Amino acid sequence: MPVNHYFQSGNGIGNTAEKRLHEDLIVEGLKIYGKDVYYLPRTLVNRDLILGEDMSSKFDDSYLIEMYMETTEGFAGDQELINKFGLEIREDTTFMVSKRRWQDQVDSSHTMIVEGRPNEGDIIYMPLMNSFFEIQFVEDQEPFFQLGQLPVYKLRCTRWEYSSEQLNTGVTDIDSAEDQYSLDQLAHQVTLEDGTGALQLENESVGDETNYMLLESYAIQTQSPYADNIDLDTEAGFDTASTADDILDFTERNPFGDVDGGLV
Repeated sequence: MPVNHYFQSGNGIGNTAEKRLHEDLIVEGLKIYGKDVYYLPRTLVNRDLILGEDMSSKFDDSYLIEMYMETTEGFAGDQELINKFGLEIREDTTFMVSKRRWQDQVDSSHTMIVEGRPNEGDIIYMPLMNSFFEIQFVEDQEPFFQLGQLPVYKLRCTRWEYSSEQLNTGVTDIDSAEDQYSLDQLAHQVTLEDGTGALQLENESVGDETNYMLLESYAIQTQSPYADNIDLDTEAGFDTASTADDILDFTERNPFGDVDGGLV
């Protein structure tokens, strides 16, 4: 016989009960040595069907689960770098999670982009460090077939660079990051002279007043007596009342503005 069937059932080392026991020990070890983290599945808002990416992701769900951080002596990666954009910090780490625990706690067709495994682009929030980590790669074959099975996922992660994603998980510590780091668009909106934040198109009236976002008939001469814009436009032939093209002609007959090179 090629294998000893007292130790191997013909389908890898150990029977089903032994494999279950081995997996239980791994789960217990992760509960002892690991830390509670939140797993945040990514939700695509407007996926680019050509490039296959989405720059406007959101995170609406969070799942509390234990994970073990393998880099116990410090972060891996290139650490602090000085480049042309200034100081860049690249801190990488690896989280280990039980496959069975992840499937029981997190895996769902309603929340996962790809069901059945952790997804690259998902976020791990670690309360102990108050830090977010983005999954870059999911290693599912390490350690390699212990007792003929693959009991854990190893999640290769890096520090998450927040870029105005929506965080609506219901966990205060997580959702507060959106308020802290996102850009307040209302603070940068163009306001009218009366201080309101609404912009009206030309000829659109509000009450007895007309507010303009772009007024084509605006002339700087009404603001400065030293401005010569109207005179220059007249000489250039841009004045609708003038047919002279003494300087430049940018009409559809001569898009390049050469007076002598107009199209016939």
